[in-house]
Order: sequence, then structure tokens, then C-alpha cells
Amino acid sequence: MLTTQQIKEIIQHRYPLLLVDRILELNEGKSAVGLKNVSSNEPFFNGHFPEYPVMPGVLVVEALAQVSAITLLANDEDKGKLGFFAGIDHCRFKKQVVPGDQLHLEADITRKKGHIAKAKGIAKVDGEIVCEAELTLALNK
Repeated sequence: MLTTQQIKEIIQHRYPLLLVDRILELNEGKSAVGLKNVSSNEPFFNGHFPEYPVMPGVLVVEALAQVSAITLLANDEDKGKLGFFAGIDHCRFKKQVVPGDQLHLEADITRKKGHIAKAKGIAKVDGEIVCEAELTLALNK
């Protein structure tokens, strides 16, 4: 398990764009399970939407990308590198994420060649899939 402080030692994201509170499981370079507690105090709820707050889908995808990056960058070989979002395929949003939800973020690295990696990301709330996508990440050299 990784705490928020340990996550910050692996990826460079910071508030308000650090979207992973904890890593529950980590198999370096292969898979990870992360957690995001969605608070009513999230800054994006002020404008999306004030009377009906919904977490923007792109931020759910970003949270999946961050867990994918943690999976890739937690090893000694890639320590200190940056992970960049390079592409997304087959993204589907199945349910809204609202204040009080706990996002369960699963990332499986499906391929890595050189500095490019592909991952399958699945976000769940209460065991139900809210988003799934195939992500491409590029690690800086």
C-alpha cells in the first residue's frame, strides 16, 4: 500500500490535479489498484455543475492514467521519469461520479515497448464500472 506522500514521490502531480489518494495494491510494472475519495469540496464541483455536482469524466480518465503511471514509475529503472498521457481508445462512461463516492481505480499494463506503454483502466464505484478505457502513456527518456 502507498500513502499520498509515497505517491508524490513517484508521480509529479499535486493538488488540485493529484487524483489518487492511495494505492491499495501494486505489482510494479504490471498492475495497480488505487483509490480516490471524491469529496464535496473538490474544486471542479464549483462549476460542474453547481446545482448537480458530477465529477468530469475526463478527470476520472486522468485518475486512471495516474494509477497507470504509478504502476510504471514505481520501479528503480523508471524512478524520476515523467509519465505523459499519449492517447486513449475505447473509452466508455457508464455512470456518474458524485460527491461522497469512492473511486476504485484499476490499471493493468498490457504492453510496454521502449518508453511507450499501454494500459487497461477500469474505474468502479460500489463495485459497478463507471468508466473503462485503454490508455497510452509515454515516459520521458
